Amino acid sequence: MVKTVTCTIDGVSVTVPQNTSILEAARGVGIRIPTLCYLKDLNEIAACRVCLVEIEGIHKLVASCNNHVWDGMVVHTNSPRVREARRTNVELILSQHNCDCPYCVRSGNCELQRLANDLGLSHLDYHKELPASRWDVKFPLIRDASKCIKCMRCIQVCDKVQSLNVWDVCNTGSRTTVDVSGGRTIRESDCSLCGQCITHCPVGALRARDDTQRAFAALNDPETITVVQIAPAVRAAWGESLGLPREKATVERLVAALRRMGFDYIFDTDFSADLTIMEEGSEFLERLQNRDRHPWPMFTSCCPGWVRFLKSQYPDMVENLSTAKSPMQMFGAVAKSYFAELLQVDPKKLFCLSVMPCVAKKAECDIPVMNDAGAGPDVDLSLTTREIDRMIRAEHIDVTALGEEPFDSPLGTASGAGVIFGATGGVMEAALRTAYHLVTGENPSPDAFRDVRGLEGWKEATFEIAGTPIRVAVASGLGNARRLVDAIRAGKVQYDFVEIMACPGGCAGGGGQPIHEAQELAGVRGDVLYGLDRVNHLRFSHENPSIQRLYGDYLMRPLSHRAHQLLHTDHTAWEMPLSPKLRK
Repeated sequence: MVKTVTCTIDGVSVTVPQNTSILEAARGVGIRIPTLCYLKDLNEIAACRVCLVEIEGIHKLVASCNNHVWDGMVVHTNSPRVREARRTNVELILSQHNCDCPYCVRSGNCELQRLANDLGLSHLDYHKELPASRWDVKFPLIRDASKCIKCMRCIQVCDKVQSLNVWDVCNTGSRTTVDVSGGRTIRESDCSLCGQCITHCPVGALRARDDTQRAFAALNDPETITVVQIAPAVRAAWGESLGLPREKATVERLVAALRRMGFDYIFDTDFSADLTIMEEGSEFLERLQNRDRHPWPMFTSCCPGWVRFLKSQYPDMVENLSTAKSPMQMFGAVAKSYFAELLQVDPKKLFCLSVMPCVAKKAECDIPVMNDAGAGPDVDLSLTTREIDRMIRAEHIDVTALGEEPFDSPLGTASGAGVIFGATGGVMEAALRTAYHLVTGENPSPDAFRDVRGLEGWKEATFEIAGTPIRVAVASGLGNARRLVDAIRAGKVQYDFVEIMACPGGCAGGGGQPIHEAQELAGVRGDVLYGLDRVNHLRFSHENPSIQRLYGDYLMRPLSHRAHQLLHTDHTAWEMPLSPKLRK
């Protein structure tokens, strides 16, 4: 039986389990205590001193995030003493914070900005001293030291959730700040570019490289044919920062916004997700038939953050990766070959742009071997969901007034299997649906493999296809991926097929998605994707008529010579900095 305690917070009687923090007890009855550094179960270090409260009988103010309630405790969360201390602490933070808010990507969505406004701060009484900010601004992940508030959230997320330890504290005293660990530059680090440090930063100290001006330049060039693809998980999140309710924020309404913006052709990455299933599923079956020629298990290769992680942490296992490109890169290769031929234009005139829930996709575009269509990079530019929302606002498009418009053809037709790529377990489920058909000639129930769904960090299941048991595992979040891979290497588990996504919850919780204070929305967004799959008249990648036409007219069959040339890649053809553990 759980022991409970009863206390009084702002005159409200509260009964909670023993060892509950004052902050969580207050939240449980709707009393908001502001915070800047707090992340439940991750960062409870009281670094910002914003969550101070007054406890009757105790002279000093205490941090509510890491002090527990007790029977009879009487707490005041907003007394005159608390307000004055909180105001002073925020002013001290602002004295070392770059407050050029108008051109900060977090303006209007900044926890420090909101808190300063709530406290009525209209001027600063302290001398302002900003640390110098030196950074490679061409790298997809950018850190601005002048905006860092030393909350340590990025360190804790990278260490405890993603297990990469990219960030660390450096210097001492008032010069204390956060930087890349081990005295490395960010390019020398083994950063996966998952972007979780960005989405958990309360201010604009961490952000993705802004590529919107390159996108606008392409749109404004009359000689350029702009082709844009929209990733599965984007449709579940793009309306959040634009004030659209989920039922209104359909992908068809996003298509209308992009068409209003001036894109020439608007396609669905779900199409190339279906294409990925045809290639990756066929590759998996080919490996099964020639088991002695391949290392096991086969890893999915859709997530560039995961690929970067494996190459830097377990380079000897890179051959376990499927050679199939990600859906984004498959789309670019097909657009600049097959689609360019359909248009009867020079593929070099095409500017292929993607809208992704991901920061690592920006680096994936620049991988030197991702140019198989022979017209420069197969994908010229990748924008995050946040960036496309900023472009929509910059164009003064009122999304609430837009109707729904369809994708263009033929690269805009997709199945429900392609849609669920955006949720953890979705790639595995989609692949098994088609693998079953390729082996038996029949379709399984569309939901036959639903056991791989859910937000558990590491899931496993065994399915039977034509009498052969297939052992599978799914992991999301790189800390979970590390535990899974270590278990495989130790011989504690054995699998045939493993799906891994770098971000917790999969792409739905990607580092390029809209940011919401103290909210993890991967589950909610994933439910949207599964709902779209459920109502789609196509539930299997191999039944997509546009995919069938692509193979019939151009690729011939999965794993054909042309398919290998355009849709597969050599993961050993480019380098990643190794983990510091491997350098010793």
